[in-house]
Amino acid sequence: MLKHVLLSAAMTLAVLPAAAQTEIVIQYPYGELFNTTHEQIREAFEKTNPDIKVTFRAPYESYEEGTQKVLREAITGQMPDITFQGLNRVRIFVDRGIAQPLDGFIAADPELETDGFHKAMYDIGTQNGQVYALPFAISLPIMYVNLDLVRAAGADPELLPTTWAEVIDLARKIKSVGDDINGVTYAWDITGNWLWQAPVFARGGTMLSEDESKVAFDGEAGRFAINMIAGLVTEAGMPNLTQPDMRSAFAAGKTGLHFTSTSDLAKVTSMVDGKFDLKTFTFPDVVPGTGRLPAGGNVGIILTKDAEKQKAAWEVMKFWHGAEGAAIMARTTGYMPPNKKANDVYLKDFYTDNPNNYTAVSQVALLTKWYAFPRENGLKITDVIKDHLNSIITGARAQEPDAVLADMTADVQKLLPRK
Repeated sequence: MLKHVLLSAAMTLAVLPAAAQTEIVIQYPYGELFNTTHEQIREAFEKTNPDIKVTFRAPYESYEEGTQKVLREAITGQMPDITFQGLNRVRIFVDRGIAQPLDGFIAADPELETDGFHKAMYDIGTQNGQVYALPFAISLPIMYVNLDLVRAAGADPELLPTTWAEVIDLARKIKSVGDDINGVTYAWDITGNWLWQAPVFARGGTMLSEDESKVAFDGEAGRFAINMIAGLVTEAGMPNLTQPDMRSAFAAGKTGLHFTSTSDLAKVTSMVDGKFDLKTFTFPDVVPGTGRLPAGGNVGIILTKDAEKQKAAWEVMKFWHGAEGAAIMARTTGYMPPNKKANDVYLKDFYTDNPNNYTAVSQVALLTKWYAFPRENGLKITDVIKDHLNSIITGARAQEPDAVLADMTADVQKLLPRK
């Protein structure tokens, strides 16, 4: 009798449907930097959240492509549930009514502070007084240094340049080491004019006036920045290379100083593979007190309007941006996590063992928002600035940086919304 009861119970269990899973679709940028990161976080998440299935779409090629894709998908109703976008892209999704506010989830979750969430994290994704995004991977501009070439140039590797004048002087010396050696490269065309904003903000400048009606980068800070970039070309002999070619040349030991994002650190370190003594160093000429550096990197934004999916998406966001997810991100990339518990607990020994990763963390007090130009011409303005900077990098107008700045100012001013 007992045998028949057990058999009947087993058969009943066998036909019961499996617990329903909620699928959350995620899309993120730059697969070469983040594929491993997101895969590892998903694996960790699904161990403790069997009721939520995370699916990835093919990565966006860039922040620009990701923004345009979501804007198109918002019309056709084909958006992912969660999108990862550049920090300077939050504004456009809020203005278009696409991003979903997170304030209700944050207010209802008392454990967030314990897991390392804090006000500064929320501030980065705040627009119009509400939180619409959580920062995932934060980067800052830094200097990558080939110490072997510094020594070959007769310079002291313990006294690395802290001003742009010193950078140009050292770059000239490094360039003289060999015909196939570059003194310096500067990833000026990083998405969103990031390395144009950096030297302007570092000198205490801004992109626009406070009411966003007038260009403000044409002041002292902007003149300093544009003349610095021109000096890299005219005085230090900087070559006109694509970002991948800059990275490859540096990793091959052919460039002394390379300025780009901390996001490249894991990839560059792997490519260098011990061929030379690699060191990272802080961004030059940040004015004490007023100087800032734009926080690069990306944020997570919930797009789905379905209430049940939003609950599941919030659980995903909490894990991805929480201490465990943030620590995985830091170990697999060169970015730094904004999560406090990840830095203070999970990564305490990591920074001791990997001082090159700590360079960005040492600049965290300088963080400011990566600026997004307003309204419908915002993306077009970034392209206009890029085109003007390109005229300097190619050498076509490298000898007249002040005139380039004047033309850039006039062209951007025409695209600003009229009050």
